[in-house]
Amino acid sequence: MLYYLYEMNHVAVAPWRAAANATRAFWDTPINPLSSSVLGRTISAGLDVFERMTRRYGKPLFGIESAWVDGERVAVTEETVLQKPFCGLLHFSKEGAKRHQPKLLIVAPMSGHYATLLRGTVETMLQDHDVYITDWVDARTVPLVAGKFDLDDYIDYLIEMLHHLGAGTSIMAVCQPSVPVLAAVSLMSEDKDPCVPAAMILMGGPIDTRRNPTEVNKLASQHDIDWFRNNVISTVPLGNPGFMREVYPGFMQLTGFMTMNLDRHIDAHRALFWHLVQGDGDSADKHDDFYDEYLSVMDLTAEFYLQTVEKVFIRHELPKGEFMHRGRLVRPETITKTALMTVEGERDDISGVGQTEAAHTLCKNIPDDRRVHYLQKGVGHYGVFNGSRFNGQIAPRIAEFVGRSIA
Repeated sequence: MLYYLYEMNHVAVAPWRAAANATRAFWDTPINPLSSSVLGRTISAGLDVFERMTRRYGKPLFGIESAWVDGERVAVTEETVLQKPFCGLLHFSKEGAKRHQPKLLIVAPMSGHYATLLRGTVETMLQDHDVYITDWVDARTVPLVAGKFDLDDYIDYLIEMLHHLGAGTSIMAVCQPSVPVLAAVSLMSEDKDPCVPAAMILMGGPIDTRRNPTEVNKLASQHDIDWFRNNVISTVPLGNPGFMREVYPGFMQLTGFMTMNLDRHIDAHRALFWHLVQGDGDSADKHDDFYDEYLSVMDLTAEFYLQTVEKVFIRHELPKGEFMHRGRLVRPETITKTALMTVEGERDDISGVGQTEAAHTLCKNIPDDRRVHYLQKGVGHYGVFNGSRFNGQIAPRIAEFVGRSIA
């Protein structure tokens, strides 16, 4: 019912949004003598903010056409090399690179945003790696005949992708995928799989949410799984390819993201309004670039979301040694060949300090010279994988670690 109300509200606002666009065009046209006045810019700015706040944002494009490699710009081409119902494996192929670069599989978070949230991460890692990324599919676009997708399927996808890429690949999990990545590598290690990753980088992930719990962790611990099933799960409405599929809707996830830092988002949109009034196009463009990505969200399958909440955030199965994959116990202690690097942000309010580092305790048989933990000062969750400190301090350490691991 909630999903249908959301759809109805979007339809109801559509005429107002169209009227806002038409009116803004009137006030923006150069032939209007008031377009450059304070009055004209104020009206136009208000209409622009209204339209952006009521718009439905589709899946963004990566749009990466080139990358810096050894001080030179090389062309980049996107290619889907493996397509599954709920995820594609996207390769950023570089033309003209003069040296061999190690394969790196970036596992994007399946927690509401599209993989394009890691556009900056990909651009940076392209300098030293042959980059692949998991391109998750919006669950509301997947027909019911495609079947279910849960945490077990997620792990299976990762193993299949690593087999596709072959031996010597490194894997980097950003936030949520840290648990399934660690599980996949554990299973492959126990099986002595020749395609087990050379290095595993876990960044800001919820390996053990009992350590330094954040507000997100506390919410999960205060409710049982039935509460989540009854309060956040909806059915995809008619008109979508995934009609009747049970999902955790993207708009509900976005509401949660926004309310965590509501004052900051209100201030950002207030600042956008004044940038537009003052004609500060550069600042307005930066705001638009960020929120075009931030407000683009996707639905998750109900079974994946509920299983993740229960196993990771309520029962803490992995750190307790109780995590099962299709009836098989996941044993991180079997990892011996894969090097392990964990990265955390000092101000992370999603995955608290220590939650990702816990992987070192679980992977107790990795030699000390093949493991490292890095805490980045002064950054929150987003800064762990994007921004100036990621580019200047975290990414070079990852590149050095991967290079040393495959040597």
